[in-house]
Amino acid sequence: MSLFKVVSKSIKMKEKISLSEERWDLIITGKKSLFSLQLNDIWRYRDLLFMLVRRDFVVLYKQTILGPLWFFIQPIFTAAVYIVVFSNIAGISTDDNPPILFYLSGTIIWNYFADCFNQTSNTFVQNANLFGKVYFPRMVVPLSKVIVGLLKFGIQFLLFIGIYFFFLAKGFSLQPTFTLVYLPLMVIMMGLLGLGLGIFFTSLTTKYRDLSFLIQFGVQLLMYATPVIYPLSTVPEKYKALILLNPLTPVLEGFRSAFLGTGEFQLSHLALSFSITIIIFLIGLVVFNYTEKDFMDTV
Repeated sequence: MSLFKVVSKSIKMKEKISLSEERWDLIITGKKSLFSLQLNDIWRYRDLLFMLVRRDFVVLYKQTILGPLWFFIQPIFTAAVYIVVFSNIAGISTDDNPPILFYLSGTIIWNYFADCFNQTSNTFVQNANLFGKVYFPRMVVPLSKVIVGLLKFGIQFLLFIGIYFFFLAKGFSLQPTFTLVYLPLMVIMMGLLGLGLGIFFTSLTTKYRDLSFLIQFGVQLLMYATPVIYPLSTVPEKYKALILLNPLTPVLEGFRSAFLGTGEFQLSHLALSFSITIIIFLIGLVVFNYTEKDFMDTV
């Protein structure tokens, strides 16, 4: 055997050994089971998540005259319109609560859910160019929208607390209840519900673009099936069970019960709402996981 053949054979053997000993940090494949959610990837890409949150939060009101003041202006103006239209003109009860507190509590709760839903429901279509160029866990994008919404909710919640203590100082009878201990759970439920519905519908809109139009006015209609502008106590008994099937209803009633001491809050209603929220979130997660493998072929 010639020296050249011996050297060539030795090099090939070394290449085979080196290839067999290689260890990859990340293997990207489209072949995975339906329930292989790989949520640990989100933690690995947490720096990207924080960067997206910072970007979305900073540019939210960038190049506006009033800037962050819009966080306060929007809920106050919305509550003011509700007071004029629904309280003064329509005469809808606020359970003897100051109208500004009643409508503001409904507004900030609803805005958080609606923002989570609307911002995550177009994830695939809106980020198609980015998703087609580089790999990262697709769930990072809708999750960043939910966190930005949570920050916005936190700021508006401080506004509510400020007005709340103003009325306390004025001598109004506002009686906080033990329901306050469930407040963190209710906030998490709002985020999970908006995220679950958002990622479910964004998975469907990759093929059926008509759903994007349905979402726009569907969210508006859903608000009237939620006690945002009216208390649950004013709903006729024959419709009350139907309204309680809405997972947001116990959250809103619980929030008002916690701070205003009114509202028809029951722990069993919150437990039912939590169960429905978890089911919706898990269904959305599974459908999202299934769709992200080949959505670039249909988007």
